[in-house]
Amino acid sequence: MKKFLIIQTAFLGDAVLATALIEKLHRFYPDARIDMVVRKGNEGIFGTGDGDENSPNGPIQQNGKFIGFHKHIGLFTLFVWDKRTNKTRNLFTLIKDLRRTKYDAVFNCQRFFSTGLMTVLTKGRRKIGYRKNPLSFLFSRSVAHRIGDGRHEVDRLNDLIKDFTDGNRPFPQLYPEPWELEPKYALLGSTLNEDDPPYFCIAPASVWFTKQWPEAKWIELIRTLHEGHRIFLIGAPGDKALCDRIIAAAGRGINLAGELSLLQTAALMEDAVMNYVNDSAPLHIASAMNAPVTAVFCSTVPAFGFGPLRENGRVVETTEKLDCRPCGLHGHRECPKGHFRCALGIAVRSVNG
Repeated sequence: MKKFLIIQTAFLGDAVLATALIEKLHRFYPDARIDMVVRKGNEGIFGTGDGDENSPNGPIQQNGKFIGFHKHIGLFTLFVWDKRTNKTRNLFTLIKDLRRTKYDAVFNCQRFFSTGLMTVLTKGRRKIGYRKNPLSFLFSRSVAHRIGDGRHEVDRLNDLIKDFTDGNRPFPQLYPEPWELEPKYALLGSTLNEDDPPYFCIAPASVWFTKQWPEAKWIELIRTLHEGHRIFLIGAPGDKALCDRIIAAAGRGINLAGELSLLQTAALMEDAVMNYVNDSAPLHIASAMNAPVTAVFCSTVPAFGFGPLRENGRVVETTEKLDCRPCGLHGHRECPKGHFRCALGIAVRSVNG
């Protein structure tokens, strides 16, 4: 039986995209053991339920401690690295736990020292990662990773495993259960069956200010959306105040920020008439669920390789040629030029197209 390890401890959207590797490896090696390492906070996209450690679904471990079970097909064990407290100590505890398994291959999806160290110290027969990783000279094979090369990030991820599979693009996938939203039916005011009114989902927030379409724009958008459709605003607990302000000013909408798990959010987005998002994690959740999505790109650009993956996805960005755009890969806390024209110049009518 083949044993593979995938390492992706970056942000939520990166972890969602990395599920494409699980999908493809499982398709080529259906009997393989596939383990994964994610940062604490991202384990929810795989599911964390109670159960027996001998469950065929496999355990989730946090620094070697059993905490639940995943739901993702093909995934055996999910390791969770707590990077916020005792980061270095937790890293070496995790590495010790990973060394208990002799992997046929370790695939490092990141370009930073800590995951490079994790890759080098695991007992992997082959260790594969990106050339930009400072420890890549110790890998069995390193591949190029070029932001802005016109390729999507999942194609760059596929470069890590193509020697084991093929060169065709993989797709991320999440697996919320059909009953995932049942506990929230009262909050949704519906059972979400065929007789319920259609709905839109809006994820108005972003970790980075310059990747977030302005609050006033979201308010204006809501006012233009079909009156007969419901509107759900989604996001993390920290987005709740923003969503409250938008709903109060727009005069409609239901605030679900902080109310849904990651898989519940995915289940809700799957059946939306349209999901309106920034260049942020909800965009990649929509791609994983093959859900319709309109992605608003402000300071960043689709050419970085993080746009919609499916045919039902569309990108909206300013048509103005700005010599300051893009101003960075991840965005900034404020517009470096002070005018934020990359966001303010995006017309609502182009988003509600």
